[in-house]
Amino acid sequence: MKTAIVILNWNGRKMLERFLPSVTAHCPSDAEVVIADNGSTDDSIAFLKEKYPSLRTILLDKNYGFAEGYNKAISQIDAEYYVLLNDDVEVTAGWVDSVVQMMDKNPSAAIVQPKLLMFDQRDTFEYAGGAGGFIDKHGYPFCRGRLFSTLEQDHGQYDDQREIFWASGAAMFVKSSAWKELGGLDGDFFAHMEEIDFCWRARNKGYKVFYCPDSVIYHVGGGTLPKSSPFKTQLNFRNNLAMLYKNLSDKRLYRVLVLRILLDWVAAFSFLLKGNAGEFIAVFKAHREYRRWKPSLKEKRKKIIPHNVSCIYPHSILIDYHLKGKKHFSELDKSSF
Repeated sequence: MKTAIVILNWNGRKMLERFLPSVTAHCPSDAEVVIADNGSTDDSIAFLKEKYPSLRTILLDKNYGFAEGYNKAISQIDAEYYVLLNDDVEVTAGWVDSVVQMMDKNPSAAIVQPKLLMFDQRDTFEYAGGAGGFIDKHGYPFCRGRLFSTLEQDHGQYDDQREIFWASGAAMFVKSSAWKELGGLDGDFFAHMEEIDFCWRARNKGYKVFYCPDSVIYHVGGGTLPKSSPFKTQLNFRNNLAMLYKNLSDKRLYRVLVLRILLDWVAAFSFLLKGNAGEFIAVFKAHREYRRWKPSLKEKRKKIIPHNVSCIYPHSILIDYHLKGKKHFSELDKSSF
């Protein structure tokens, strides 16, 4: 099989009912759609058996989270390309072929992301990936089309096929050979930041990550965890520190981590001052878990062999956005990308 489109499902019967029709309708003849069920307790499986009996379904015995759920499912799939696709995504005609053709022509492109637009505001870039992701020198992620909570409308300003730092896990194409060499996603992350960590590890290995504007999808976002969730905050803060520890070069490791830990506590007390005690506690839990992870992270770091890689924004996105008022990607110092 050329391409396997793998949808990880957890109690997502309503999402499957709403969005699976577009995926099956726009599935090329040399591709297959695979549903990997992460131990759902709703009627997802019964729905699939009734409405999509021909689709392959992989049943996992419990909820392993996004990262390890995909690892376990993809280990059972043989294809040249894997597509990690969220269950809350509507796809469009040619969305697979345009990316696969690009990857076939460019051997260095191990990971590719389509254009992500909002499902409910279809002319606006979607938070989870926009037109491709980057990070700044302190490890804060952002996207073309989305800086923090500011979302841009799509006027074709990012319709260039180009290299990016990270691809969104909402719709991520990966060469199976690269996936296997990298060992898939870091299952310890459970969810959030795992795709950025994966792309960074790929770049440390010499692979490249690209954005393909000819492939367009519409993403709802927040289907599993709400946008405001202490557990989501805990995962994001913990996993960001773990990602930095694993992937930063020796020269930058200590300096960046010390500053990030200080900035995390600034954010934590900001939550507290706004009356969000749950978010404050989430940051505390994230740092506690990160400290407990340190021995295993040291072992992972030895296997990665971090390098100075390209496409890291050498400035502070926090300063650019909050102090300098730069709300759009186009206003950043593009000469440094």
